[in-house]
Amino acid sequence: MSVIALEGMKFFAYHGVYDEEKILGGEYIVDVFIEANVDKAAEEDELNKTVNYEMIYTICDIEMSKSSDLIETVLHRIKTRIKENFQIIKSLTIKVSKLNPPLGGRVKAASIEKSYSFKAKCGRCDKGMICYGDESCWCTSTRKVHPRTSELVLEEHGKCVCKSCSDYYAG
Repeated sequence: MSVIALEGMKFFAYHGVYDEEKILGGEYIVDVFIEANVDKAAEEDELNKTVNYEMIYTICDIEMSKSSDLIETVLHRIKTRIKENFQIIKSLTIKVSKLNPPLGGRVKAASIEKSYSFKAKCGRCDKGMICYGDESCWCTSTRKVHPRTSELVLEEHGKCVCKSCSDYYAG
């Protein structure tokens, strides 16, 4: 496994619950750490087989430009967009820091940091897989299995199944 990191991305944005934060804006730092298997990309020198960090920066830039009351909301949006765009991510850590927050005293930064792990095992064959466990996950959103069959698979195995097992049930 490899860790792809973008550290110290600086943005000027308009996040906060106070009116002056939404009018004047402030400086933010975003750090993103992604664990993924990039061996094939390295062997074949193929950008589309790895995590394109230019795209990660663009995702952060777009989500930082959308005003929110909470930096927690911004972090959640960044996580969701990264998950939607890269299916090889095994884990993800994001930190969003608001520099010089208006707290009535000198504070360098207020931050939120959250880590996510998408490593899972297939409920049917026990093979390792990546599963996001929500509506963005391939095993729930793009499965070619009849909805009732999906329900029965979940009942029998208790969790998502890998692509091979899903294909088996799809026929």
